[in-house]
Amino acid sequence: MADPTPPIGGIHEAALYVTDLARAERFWRRLGFPLVTRREGRHVVFRVGVDTLLVFDPRTTLAGGAGARVPPHGAVGASHVAFDVPDRDALERWRGHLGAAGVVIEREIEWPSGGRSLYFRDPDGNSIELITRGTWGF
Repeated sequence: MADPTPPIGGIHEAALYVTDLARAERFWRRLGFPLVTRREGRHVVFRVGVDTLLVFDPRTTLAGGAGARVPPHGAVGASHVAFDVPDRDALERWRGHLGAAGVVIEREIEWPSGGRSLYFRDPDGNSIELITRGTWGF
C-alpha cells in the first residue's frame, strides 16, 4: 500500500514576533545570522543554515488587509524556536560564541535520549534553543 502522506522535507521557515525590528536585526546579526531582506515596519529575514528565520512585527502582520499577499498572522508574547546543531562540539562552539556576543545561556538540558540543548532569549523574550540531534530519537 502506498504511503497516504505526501512527502515533506521539514520546516522551511520559522517565525518570531517582536516589538522592535531594528533591535532584533542587531541581535541576530551580532550572532552572525546573514540578513536576507528587510521591510521597514514589517519584517527582517535571516538565513539559518539552509532554512529561514522570519522576524515580524505582529502589529503589521496581524492587520493583514484586503491587498495582503498572505493571510494575517502573528503572536504576542514569548515564543520558541529551536535551531539544529550538528553535534556536541558545535554546541560547545555556540556556547563560546554566545558568551562572546554577551548572550546569557538561560538553561542547559541533557535529554534522556542523548540530545543536548542550550536555551537563551532574544531581546523580546522569545525562547531560542540550540539543539543537537537525538533528542526526539532521531
